[in-house]
Formats: sequence, C-alpha cells, structure tokens
Amino acid sequence: METQLVTDIQKYSIHDGEGIRTTIFFKGCPMSCIWCHNPETQDYRKQFMWNREKCTGCGECAGACPSGAVFWDGQKPVTDAEKCSICHTCEEYCLPNAREFSGREYTVEDLVKEAVKDQPFYEQSHGGVTLSGGEVLARDMDFVERLMGELAERGIRVNVDTCGYVPWENIQRVLPYTDTFLYDIKVMDSDLHREMTGAGNEEILDNLIKLSESGAAVWIRIPVVGGVNDTDRNMKETLVFLSAHSIMPVWIHLLPYHNTGSGKYPRLGQEYQGRDFTTPSKERMWELADMCKKHGFQTEIGG
Repeated sequence: METQLVTDIQKYSIHDGEGIRTTIFFKGCPMSCIWCHNPETQDYRKQFMWNREKCTGCGECAGACPSGAVFWDGQKPVTDAEKCSICHTCEEYCLPNAREFSGREYTVEDLVKEAVKDQPFYEQSHGGVTLSGGEVLARDMDFVERLMGELAERGIRVNVDTCGYVPWENIQRVLPYTDTFLYDIKVMDSDLHREMTGAGNEEILDNLIKLSESGAAVWIRIPVVGGVNDTDRNMKETLVFLSAHSIMPVWIHLLPYHNTGSGKYPRLGQEYQGRDFTTPSKERMWELADMCKKHGFQTEIGG
C-alpha cells in the first residue's frame, strides 16, 4: 500500500488557516531556506536525529542495534549512516528519548483516520485540515489528490500550505479540493532568493499569478527576516507585483523571523547558517504592515 513520509501531525493548530485545524507536515521540500525552522522536513528520506542534551551515555542503543551501526567512542554514541537500516530499534531502547528518526510512513487511510478524530472541532470553528511540509505539492500527486478527495468526501475543508516552487500542473490537480492556499512570498530579488532558499522565484511568482487568475482563495505569507527581506524596497516590490497582476489575497500575514528551530540542526548533524539573521522589532513589523494596508491589503502580523 502506498505511503508518504510525515514528520508530524499537529492537532488543534490555529495558525495554518481559519478555525481549529489538524496540520500534517510532509517530509521533503524542493527548497532549502537558510532560516527554515523545520529542517527535518527538507530531505525526502528518513533522517536520524540525536539530542546530545538528553543523552545520558547509558550505551543501550549500541547494545541494541541489530546491524552494528551504533558504537561507543568513549564519550558518546556514534551512528554509522551506511550501516543504519532505520529499523528504529535504538530509538525504542533509548529511555531518555535522545534518539529519534524524522519521518514516519503513512497511508492515505492512516491520515484520514487521524484527521476525522477532530472533525467536531472543525465544524464548530470553521476549521479543517492543512497540508504542509516540507512541500506537500512536491511528491506523488496521486497520493495527495486521493487524500484530499477522501477528506472532501467527509466534509472536511482542506488548506494547502505551499512555497509555490512546484510544477503548475501539481497546483491544478488540487484546485478542486482546496479551500484556501497559504502561499509564501519570501524575497522579490531572484538572485537573493536563490542565495537564501536554493531556488529562484520566477516559477513561484508565475504560479501565484495563475493561482490568482483561477479564482482560488489565497493567503500570502511573508516570513520577515531581519537583514534579508525586511527592507522598504523588498516590501514595495512585493506590493507592486501583487497590484500589477491584480492579485488580491484574502490576507497578507507577516511572520517575524524566529530562531526556535535552530536547535534541530545539530541534532541532524548540520550547522545552522542563520546566526546573523535578526528578529525585526515590533515597530518595524508595524511599519511593514502599514505599507501593506495602504495598498489596500488586509494584513496581520503573525498567523
């Protein structure tokens, strides 16, 4: 039975669309934003994560590993990625929960079963399910389309949270099932966009134009990163682009940068590259929000 990797299923979310929602985070993204606060969702494969602070050095993991992938170097357990079969045995034996694997296999039926548990809350709050990531539209679209169809048949409203860096055909396939698209605009300068995310923004902006022309409901989400895109120039270019193409989102949400995900990088054996980024002040966020409102856009900070 076909499965997809999911890193988390977040219940009672109020930040990924209207009402109370269940947000499903799929693993794998075509972009690699330097400030990403969910780096475990970038790779399309399962990944081993080790939390040094939780590790007590008991050595149970090394003794339990059936493939000999975990050994003790005298100070800490070391995992040989080539030998690791991702069997989860070491994770099960780790009492302090210092070892985990990012990504669990789910079928469409598994995800629907999880989603319907909270259907009464969706109905009371005008909420539903949000498909996020990673990038939900950068994978097997037969799986995604079937999942959304199953949810729609049960009367569950579905939002799609997307970076937009996907083939337009993938967006087209989910249009009939999508209540609202949460669409990211990160940086207007394509060279800077490529430097910060690993990809240019031409396809992203083209897809946004087409999405707007389709009549779909869109919420624009702009992560505001100090030292990257918090300038008047970037915001003006964003607003001019939206106006020039008659794109009228339901909301523009300005999301101030935070580094709360930076601790995940060493757990993945990676180094966080965003140390020079800053969180814009409240005053700066208000200034940017005022710019949006003066152009006629309904705007919120956060969300």
